[in-house]
Amino acid sequence: MTTGPKVTDPVRPRPGDIRGEVLRLALPATAEQMLGMMVGIVDTFLVGHLGAESLAAVGLANQWIFLSGTFFGAVGTGSTALIARFIGAREPDQANQVLRQSVLLGILIGIVASILGVCLAELAVTLLGARGEVVELSSTYLRIVSVALVVAPLMYLGNASLRGAGDTQTPLRIMMVVNAVNIVVAVTAINGLFGVPKMGVAGSALGAATAQVVGGVLVTAVLLKGRGPIRLQLDGLRPDWDVLRRILRVGLPTGVENLMFRIGNMAYVTVLASLGVEAYAANQVAINAWSLSFMPGFGFAVAATTLVGQALGAKQPKAAEQGGYTAYWMGAALMAAMGLMFVLFPAQIMGFFTDDAEVIALGTMPLRVMGLVQPFLAGAMIFAGGLRGAGDTRFPMVITGGAIWLIRLPLAYVLGVMLGWGLVGAWTAMSLDMIVRGTLNFWRFRSGRWKTIAV
Repeated sequence: MTTGPKVTDPVRPRPGDIRGEVLRLALPATAEQMLGMMVGIVDTFLVGHLGAESLAAVGLANQWIFLSGTFFGAVGTGSTALIARFIGAREPDQANQVLRQSVLLGILIGIVASILGVCLAELAVTLLGARGEVVELSSTYLRIVSVALVVAPLMYLGNASLRGAGDTQTPLRIMMVVNAVNIVVAVTAINGLFGVPKMGVAGSALGAATAQVVGGVLVTAVLLKGRGPIRLQLDGLRPDWDVLRRILRVGLPTGVENLMFRIGNMAYVTVLASLGVEAYAANQVAINAWSLSFMPGFGFAVAATTLVGQALGAKQPKAAEQGGYTAYWMGAALMAAMGLMFVLFPAQIMGFFTDDAEVIALGTMPLRVMGLVQPFLAGAMIFAGGLRGAGDTRFPMVITGGAIWLIRLPLAYVLGVMLGWGLVGAWTAMSLDMIVRGTLNFWRFRSGRWKTIAV
């Protein structure tokens, strides 16, 4: 039987061992996140040359796509934490049952999200402030991508389960294929190549939807064959209410956290939309540029989640603590270096995505502001990952919800609208949100209360 990472074997792993284990998990996960982000970056790059209306349309539609992802994320968090615990405790049969139940639950959520996205697309984007031509473009994009939400959970939850088992290589390979499919389909459909009708924004949506379907099929095929200690078995698949309750007990707070964040972010988007089409387009470009720093944050958060979960499953809380701290320091150093690039070269980074001079000018200072708070963003992401690996998902939920609703939203309105700072004010509010979350998640991890939480 394949065992978990070697950090679960010794009680006090040597520093070189733990750093190597963090890198083994984090680097493929970082690359996977990079490729996943490339789907959005490619869309922004291609759509950015169609005009500010097209950029705004894709950005508004994706707010609803991201919202549906919060529900997949809830199930994925519970699955990752439980699978990591069971692998650390040498109980692969229990890990496989968690995988089966998470896939079943994810498919049901995907069907509901797909129906709502297709039927309520125009209303959804209008609620976010879309007007005129943006409504038609945005609702078309949302309908097309929503169709793929039936299959998309298989990719998200399958990859989350593999990470919990300590396999970050397979999700990386799958995302390579997903990214390639998105690029080929989107470039072809947007520009009308090889006899395909020129579809514009709809072509970008077709690329994203096709890529998600391909990713879901590939992950399912891998899991049915079996990968390491986990394998998906469909025979006699039916609800196991005890396992589902355990998944939701761990994952639901993360789902609520993400839901509060997404709804809060939608409200934040309405503040940005009130600043004008050009300002929102600049925000969309800056977000995609800034999202480059999410990649190492996500990767090292995955490492923290897996190492903490597996070490606790093996009854080694000291190794769990060491894994979380090591993941943070390594991830924070990399993210700080990326933040320096945002501070020094913001206009050049913005210019890569669009040639609109006004959009570049509006987005330069916000990107520079966010570059300064990268170590806090690292804390918000990586320490939260460690807490989730321990099953301590309620604390990040409270902190995230409080930060976005009590800090980001009111300050964005005061600084951005009332004081007239525009996009700079809104992003200053967002940076203060990151500082608070990073600091408090560090405090919680340092307290050690997560070591005694039962999942």
